[in-house]
Order: sequence, then C-alpha cells, then structure tokens
Amino acid sequence: MAEQEHVIKIENLTKVYQMGEIEVHALRGVSFTVKTGEVLAIMGPSGSGKSTLMNMIGCLDNPTDGDYYLDGELVSTLVDDELAEVRNRKIGFVFQQFNLLPRATALTNVELPLRYSGLNGSRKEMALQALDAVGLSDRVDHQPNELSGGQQQRVAIARALVNNPAIILADEPTGNLDTTSGDEIMNLLLTLNKTDGTTLLIVTHDPEVAALAERVLHLRDGQIEKEEVLG
Repeated sequence: MAEQEHVIKIENLTKVYQMGEIEVHALRGVSFTVKTGEVLAIMGPSGSGKSTLMNMIGCLDNPTDGDYYLDGELVSTLVDDELAEVRNRKIGFVFQQFNLLPRATALTNVELPLRYSGLNGSRKEMALQALDAVGLSDRVDHQPNELSGGQQQRVAIARALVNNPAIILADEPTGNLDTTSGDEIMNLLLTLNKTDGTTLLIVTHDPEVAALAERVLHLRDGQIEKEEVLG
C-alpha cells in the first residue's frame, strides 16, 4: 500500500461532555492534518482542549462529532476493542510520568506492546533493537529504580518505537526531567524523526520544546486559535 501523505487527518472534531444538566464543549470543530514524518507541537492553557484532543488522537476516546483518519483509517467511529487494537498497532505513547512497570526490566517493559499484539518469535530481538536505538543496550536488565529519569524516558521511547507505529504521541515528555536530560530526550526524539521518518506529535507547555517542532498548533477554548509554521 502506498504511503499516506497525511498520517493524521482531522475534520471538524467536536467533543461535548455532559456534566449533569450542563454541556461542556471541550472541542469545538477542530480541523487539521499532519504530514507523514512531520514534527507537530500542540500548546494551550489549561482547559484549552489539549488533553481532550490528545485522547482523540491517541484513540483513547471517541469524538462527539467529526472525522479522524489515522494512517488512512477512519478511527473516530470505532468501538473500544477496535480502538485498543489501533492504539497498539499505530500509536507509540511517551508520557511525562514514564509509566514503566516498576519491577520489570527495561527489556520486559519494551516488550509489552509486542506481547499485547500477540507477537512471540522475534519479540526479544525487536525490543533489544529498540533499546539499542535509544542508546540503552547496556541497561536492558536494569529495573526503573536503577535508571536515571532520562534513562527511564529512553526506555519509554523504546517501548513507543518497538511496534513501528504510525505516530509517536509525546505528552510533556520533558516535564519530569532536568534541563540536561530534557534536552537529551528532545534530541533523541528529533533524531529518530530525521533518521526513521517517525511522525512526532508533542503536547507541551514549554515554548522551548515547541520551538523544536516544524509547526505549532495553539488551542484555546476548544478551538485552534492560531498555527505557527517554524520550518
């Protein structure tokens, strides 16, 4: 199948939450596309709709209305089990809190998405390759409490990469790191983008992180307030 020009296509996405008798409009007709291999940052104040939009892009929730195509597949109408399958196949998540299993080794943590997808034979080899890609081939048997914050985030990135996803969705990826470790993580993500063509979406409050993207979407009150093209 030919590669999609746009890995993400979102058309008039809305999300309304019912809070008793009150309707909360978290997203109000958001539309944008993301090209394959692009680096996009999403910014906005608290309550702007960033988290809701991230949940939609990450196939963690359905919109109230509108269409969302991921890697050419319409996912906005899928039911929970179908969304879970798409998440595992097409999305790699990197979180501020790392979200690693505390008593498992780096290798086991990275293998998790492969286990969920039912892959058996080459699981260990694929996980080792992902850890090598993030510079942790000498830490495969270490548990999270034996790793620095930056190293834990590298494990999380390896886990996000191991299934060769259509996109990596990074939610405040440097938020729990010191400046040096944060810079290293962003350099790693951008290097992976350049060398492997990995599409990268970064949700961030940090203008310095957003400035590393090719384009920035600014959300306010559930809408795209403005779009910046940086390069």
